[in-house]
Amino acid sequence: MSIVAERASGVAERPTPVAPPSPPGGTRGRRQHALGRLRGDIPPSLQLGLGIFGMVLLFGGWAITSAAMDSFLYPTPTATWDAAVELYRSGDLVTDMQASLTRVAIGYGASMAIGVVIGVLMGSFRSAEAVFEPQIGFLRYIPATALTPLFLLWLGIEETPKIALVLVGTVFYNILMVADVARAVPKEQINASYTLGARRLRVLGRVILPHSYPGIIDVARINLAAAWLMLVVAELLAAEEGLAYRIARATRGRQVDRMFALLIVFGLIGLLSDVALRQLRRRTAPWSEGSR
Repeated sequence: MSIVAERASGVAERPTPVAPPSPPGGTRGRRQHALGRLRGDIPPSLQLGLGIFGMVLLFGGWAITSAAMDSFLYPTPTATWDAAVELYRSGDLVTDMQASLTRVAIGYGASMAIGVVIGVLMGSFRSAEAVFEPQIGFLRYIPATALTPLFLLWLGIEETPKIALVLVGTVFYNILMVADVARAVPKEQINASYTLGARRLRVLGRVILPHSYPGIIDVARINLAAAWLMLVVAELLAAEEGLAYRIARATRGRQVDRMFALLIVFGLIGLLSDVALRQLRRRTAPWSEGSR
């Protein structure tokens, strides 16, 4: 075969270059904007701006609709602000916030502690799951609010029944959700730890708990709302101070502006708590943010 023929044959056998696939949606050659990115990160400044925009929409809609209705049963943001200032100056708002926050902190803190211990055991050991799951499956379907009269009879009308209601109303869900988080630890990591010579307690402390930590914070965020719900029930039945107690007093006096002010305080406490827990997750487990 001649040199020309060999060269011609080599050219013929070369693979035809294939163009890279274009992004879906006809975005080839164009950069996707951060707003339209599927599960993509957006700049912190844009995230903050969108959050502020959402709150402006919420309160703007409230201002427009309340002005259109012009009824004391649906106060304007200005009237609600005046009521909040009045509550603050009287000292009732600070006292009630301290009482409610203390009850939730103690009751929900104990609930999370129990939930983490039993939940991790259930998610890690089949024997623990066999022991606890039937009990929790039975108890979690008993409405915690139905236990309020019993708590009042057993524990009196002081702080203990209110804290107990917060604990009982959230602990079973915390246990089950933490157990699911612990079960999600990849079996390969556990087997690799055993292969490297780690014992069970070391695997539990060095593999399962660190891997479950971000999910446990998410569980705390989700069920915190239920803790406040239980607190409201407890304070409406037997309390002399607290945010829900103050709402009940405002209801009897038909002070709807005060009721709105206290509801906004509830919302702000929940928002700040959620932001704080998210920041805790981001700062203490930054390696988990990439999987979100």
